[in-house]
Amino acid sequence: MARRHRLIKAGPEEVWAVLADGGRYAEWVVGTASSEPVRGRWPAVGAAIGYEVRLGPLRLANETVVRRLVAGSVLELEAHAGALGTARIALEVHPWGEYALVTVDEHPLRGTAGALHNAGAEMLIQLRHRTMLARLARICESEAGEGPAASREAASGAARGSGEPGTRV
Repeated sequence: MARRHRLIKAGPEEVWAVLADGGRYAEWVVGTASSEPVRGRWPAVGAAIGYEVRLGPLRLANETVVRRLVAGSVLELEAHAGALGTARIALEVHPWGEYALVTVDEHPLRGTAGALHNAGAEMLIQLRHRTMLARLARICESEAGEGPAASREAASGAARGSGEPGTRV
C-alpha cells in the first residue's frame, strides 16, 4: 500500500478547492492528459470524472468515481484502469498550523493490478505520488501566494521599495 504525505504551504481550504474541482484533476494527477466531470456533481459520492491517459499515439479513456467524502478533509476515489482493474485512492487534508498536510494512500482494489502488485509496482506508485503531491503543492501555493514565483516576486518588491543603495527603484 503506497502512502505518502506533503506539507503544502497553503490553507486547507485552498487545497480542498483544487481537489473539489473535477475539471482540474489532470493538472495535478500524474499520467492524466485531460479530465472532465461526466456524472453527478463532483466531488459528491457517486460522481465521476472521465480522464484520458496518453502514451505516445495510444489514448486510453477511463473514469474515477468518488466513493467516500468528508467535505473539506477526505476524498476517497476508485480509479478505473481498464483491464488492470481499479485502485482505491484516498486523499486526506489536515490543517497543520496555517498550512495543509496532505496524505495520499493508494492500493489496487479490483482486477489484475492486485495480482501483479509487488515491491517494484509499489516503488513506481511512490514516485507517482511524490510528483503528484509536488504538482498539487505548486498549484495551491501559487494560488495562495506562497509558491516560489510568489516568494521571488515579494522579495524583489521588498528590495525595490527599500530605498537601500544598490537596489532598483
